Amino acid sequence: MTLPHKASPVPVSDPAPAVLTEPMLTGELICPPERIFDAAAVHARIASAAETCADNAALRGQVVSILRDVQKSGRTAIAEAFAAQPFAARPLTRAYTYLTDGLVRTVLYVAGEILHPLANPTQGERIAVIAVGGYGRGEMAPASDVDLLFLTPYKITAWAESVIESMLYMLWDLRLKVGHSSRTIKDCLRLGGDDFTIRTAMLEHRFLAGHEPLAEELDERLKSELFKGSGQEFIEAKLQERETRHRKQGERYMVEPNVKEGKGGLRDLQSLYWIAKYLYGVQDVAELVPLGLFTREEFDTFVQAEDFLWAVRSHLHLVTGRASEQLSFDLQVEVADRMGYEDRAGRRAVEVFMQKYFREATRVGELTRIFLTKLEAAHMKGAPLLERIFRRRPRVKPGYRVVHGRLDVADPAKFLADKVNLLRLFEEGLRTGMLIHPDAMRLVTANLDLIDDDMRADKEAQRIFLDLMLKHGNPERALRRMNELGVLSAFLPEFEHIVAMMQFNMYHSYTVDEHTIQCIVNLAQIERGELIEELPLASSILDRGVNRKVLYVALLLHDIAKGRPEDHSILGAKIARKVAPRLGLNKSDAETVEWLVRYHLLMSDMAQKRDISDPRTVRDFAKAVTTVKQLDLLTVLTVCDIRGVGPNTWNNWKATLLRALHAETKRALETGMEDLNRANRGAEAKKALREAMENWSKADLKTETGRHYDPYWQGLNLSTHIEFAEMLQALEHSGDPGAMEIRLHPDVDRDATRACFAMADHPGIFARIAGALALVGANVVDARSYTTKDGYVTDAFWIQDAEGHPFEASRLPRLTKMIHKTLKGEVVAREALKSRDKIKKREKAFNVPTHITFDNDGSEIYTIIEVDTRDRPGLLYDLTRTLAAANVYIANAVIATYGEQVVDTFYVKDMFGLKYHSESKQRGLEAKLRKAITEGAERAAS
Repeated sequence: MTLPHKASPVPVSDPAPAVLTEPMLTGELICPPERIFDAAAVHARIASAAETCADNAALRGQVVSILRDVQKSGRTAIAEAFAAQPFAARPLTRAYTYLTDGLVRTVLYVAGEILHPLANPTQGERIAVIAVGGYGRGEMAPASDVDLLFLTPYKITAWAESVIESMLYMLWDLRLKVGHSSRTIKDCLRLGGDDFTIRTAMLEHRFLAGHEPLAEELDERLKSELFKGSGQEFIEAKLQERETRHRKQGERYMVEPNVKEGKGGLRDLQSLYWIAKYLYGVQDVAELVPLGLFTREEFDTFVQAEDFLWAVRSHLHLVTGRASEQLSFDLQVEVADRMGYEDRAGRRAVEVFMQKYFREATRVGELTRIFLTKLEAAHMKGAPLLERIFRRRPRVKPGYRVVHGRLDVADPAKFLADKVNLLRLFEEGLRTGMLIHPDAMRLVTANLDLIDDDMRADKEAQRIFLDLMLKHGNPERALRRMNELGVLSAFLPEFEHIVAMMQFNMYHSYTVDEHTIQCIVNLAQIERGELIEELPLASSILDRGVNRKVLYVALLLHDIAKGRPEDHSILGAKIARKVAPRLGLNKSDAETVEWLVRYHLLMSDMAQKRDISDPRTVRDFAKAVTTVKQLDLLTVLTVCDIRGVGPNTWNNWKATLLRALHAETKRALETGMEDLNRANRGAEAKKALREAMENWSKADLKTETGRHYDPYWQGLNLSTHIEFAEMLQALEHSGDPGAMEIRLHPDVDRDATRACFAMADHPGIFARIAGALALVGANVVDARSYTTKDGYVTDAFWIQDAEGHPFEASRLPRLTKMIHKTLKGEVVAREALKSRDKIKKREKAFNVPTHITFDNDGSEIYTIIEVDTRDRPGLLYDLTRTLAAANVYIANAVIATYGEQVVDTFYVKDMFGLKYHSESKQRGLEAKLRKAITEGAERAAS
């Protein structure tokens, strides 16, 4: 093949670039432009290559090599400058745009002027390369797509097709993610008319290179033929898109947010800009201030939020090396570090960073809501005449007016003359069921300084605040809006600390303030009778009547002290002691609120971390709650608190535990503690078994009821007693001393699968079962081990799958077979677990310190060892194996999981049947357990 033709001169009427020009500067760059893309140097290298390359293919390869070097050095320069200025988002996005512009303009120059030159182009042989979408807007993150429109006057010609194809191959060879379309102006108008996504992309078109008059014609015809007169439908489409996006992405306060698409993310800000540009032709958000759509303060807030979100998104892309938009747990730690956040007052740097993130997201949500609502009202179509005549307008109190179906203030000056009106507005909103107008919201946020100590002490203000929770049946709406506008933390300054506060763990799905509101949502739902089937106990307690005021205030304040170095329950109680009277509660109610905040975790801990079949557990809990009234209040608060943690936290297992603890404690408080002794319960359980197994002979029944010790009768329910009776009889009839019985059945009431094991007793069997269950992917939530007087062991484990549900019935035979193999020694659990006992990448960022405690008071006959540490699949096996090797007898194991954290509680005795009173023995055991945890963690992280 011959050397490529050199570009021929073209007529003056159709100028084409004979040399490569610098990309256009649109503002400050993060580093000098010549470090990003030096057009003169690139042009010189390409000209030299064109002289020496043998054919077009070789030249194209040389050009790609030259541009790859430039791209690499430009990206390195940008990344280094960003590392030094981690918040300089706008100069960064401009820099990536500048670099991309240089690359695209160069490949067009090479394709159109060198590879496929035209001496005398016809009218149809013209092309304009136009950037669209985010690239057209000039905002590029490190891994953003390059969206291009190749615009031709008429149907695409062979020359244009060759130019476009050559361009795309070079851009793809540069590993750019190119979105492209080849269209005429007529195509653009037709497709934009049918599809709002295409219309939005073309709204942000920007001429890059080629035939500029063609691009100018497109710009003119888009405005006059497509955009003009269609503002209303564009607004409606964008609002619908926003709603769909938010529904898909979830709540703004979900702890692993999507920076681009999530609620309060960049897409919300972009939607606002698109609408403003569509309606008013603005080129910059600053132009919204003179138009009256933004105040100066709101514009400043917009810029701050946008800069922050773009900085976060850019760091995300640089950390992952791809277009990653999800701020997952592991990435949160890296991004916080890159942005220079540090640990502060008992909180990790990542938590400080994420609080900043959520506060900015909240501001974005507020700004876009004000802006879009205002636009929606300004461009609202008139309602049909008959509807306007016959529709009942809601009656509002004096001082208010209805504007486009929203509640507004009639006279701002009069409204502000009485400070309490800042609360009355929300009361009127709840009373009428109307949303608050954005102008009224602005008025409130601009005058938050009126909420001072005098207003907080005002009896009427206190009444209104409590009524917002107690009176209208929908406290969530008022509290959420008050929180977003800053009213809640102005009226309750102690609340400010937890606004948008994230707890860096996998257990909590929401920020602390959102969790608080979710708890109150649950209480309101129970009150409205919406959760009777799901929460029969809490529903019946509220139905019988409790002090609602105490309950709502306690829920509002229960986590008020989160994120401080002190225990948040103790410090929260101190805060509640001051706040409750300030909210208008009398001395008795304020004391009850203080008690509930102080002990709001007690019932959850007792139910999930202790054996509630042990009389001492119930006795200790009953002493702490003292009265049935406080027990009922604490029960409802605990249910709401657990359900408010996240959408999947509550299950039947927790419900069963809480119901059982409530029932036993209530019985103890009403009839006396003596009802709790083991002998009473054992007699009742044996009687129930005899009645249920009336087909058994008296001799067999006598054997069965006589072979078990007291804890067995108290720790298991009737159906499990029947199961073990049948299993032990089958073992005796088998005549095989090495035989074992395994039965797995769904326990629907507890959201778990019950796994029962019966065999001849021998040391370490509990640990071997734990290993077998870990191998089949079972999470143990509860376990009981009982030896019989005649040498058998009966172990009951309650297990769940990886999703926290019972195993499907179809899987049970295979699970049973695998467990049999492991217990017979055909599979060695310790070796087999090595490859499975791993921690997922996104979960490695969590630090869970290990705490091990010994308690000799919580049970009459056992020492309670509580191990609080990082969860992983093989942990229970490692712990039980360590205890077995130290000749520790495990009677019960209670497992409570909180995301990446687990609390494994063991009820144990030594080989002589005694408690571990000796401190040296306790320290020795603790050292062995810590060693097992450390070695297992190292294996899991490898």
